[in-house]
Amino acid sequence: MTMDPELLPIEESAQMNDVTTMSPSRLREGLGEGLSSSMADGQALPRPLPLAGGEMRRDWSRDEIRALFDRPFMDLLFDAQAIHRRHHAPNEVQLSTLLSIKTGGCPEDCGYCSQSAFAKSGLKAEKLMNVTAVLAAAAEAKANGSGRFCMGAAWREPKARDMDALCAMVSGVKAMGLETCMTLGMLEPEQADRLAAAGLDYYNHNLDTSPEHYGEIITTRTYQERLDTLANVRASGMAVCCGGIVGMGETREDRVGFLHALATLPAHPESVPINALVPVRGTARGDSMLAGEHERIDDIEFVRTVAVARILMPMAMVRLSAGRESMSESTQALCFLAGANSIFTGDKLLTTGNAGAGADAALFAKLGLQPMTSEEPARVAAE
Repeated sequence: MTMDPELLPIEESAQMNDVTTMSPSRLREGLGEGLSSSMADGQALPRPLPLAGGEMRRDWSRDEIRALFDRPFMDLLFDAQAIHRRHHAPNEVQLSTLLSIKTGGCPEDCGYCSQSAFAKSGLKAEKLMNVTAVLAAAAEAKANGSGRFCMGAAWREPKARDMDALCAMVSGVKAMGLETCMTLGMLEPEQADRLAAAGLDYYNHNLDTSPEHYGEIITTRTYQERLDTLANVRASGMAVCCGGIVGMGETREDRVGFLHALATLPAHPESVPINALVPVRGTARGDSMLAGEHERIDDIEFVRTVAVARILMPMAMVRLSAGRESMSESTQALCFLAGANSIFTGDKLLTTGNAGAGADAALFAKLGLQPMTSEEPARVAAE
């Protein structure tokens, strides 16, 4: 028996023909495609994943996802990396820049957010930035190597009076050759259509956490309202950026539920940001962590979450987002091995700190990573 080169994370291994050189985890008789044999006896094995170009599964069960979380760590990463290489350039990472175009004063009560009007973070509400200033920031981001420019506004939803300026921002950034993304809160169908017509590539609207844990995090917007916005984005033809935050006092079962909600959407998000809570004093979740009422997520558990996301949604860009600035280089490297292939670069996200372009360049040099130049597979498949 010869090795299947598509299942091996090391390209040179494709030349091996002797079964005695094969890692035991790659012996696939009776197993799911690309998944190892090391799952505990009695655990249900996920059904085979399709090869590149095939339809992705959207019928994952929570039992299957729970079983993935319970895998031996090394086997989980091995299989996540193998699946990652089947669909993505293995040593390329997408660089994105995030700009807050309207900061503070949001009427939502999201317990993690310093921009909420309910938070006592000391953050002052600001007006929407003017188009010229946003385009100048986008030009700087492009000069620093970013391929995607993301714009975020602290709103429940955009107002009609702001739509002209928002569309001008999108079209201006798009004209620079950058991929465009916005997160503005909930969208009505006509708003989504206008943004799509202006050239918006992606719209970000996170599910945040599991449906069961959601009420502990936010009460002013329902889970269904989030799903409705995602449906409006899809109907407009834009790509979906949707993920959430871990380390907010949730259990592993909540992380199972969170990824289940993403992986069973009518279509997988093209981009999946995985954030680790940044505890900001004055926010409900931040104060809870700082008071020791719940711990920050363990690094290994965070990497597990990234790896499971990669296996469930093989063609998505999996982004390391908030919380990366406090991760060691080793933890970030494990995340890339687990299938993360997108980061926000620069010194600041919306209101919290980020690792910084210099630190990112140094880490990329150590790991042999390059800024992404290849096409995003989910976008190519949709064309």
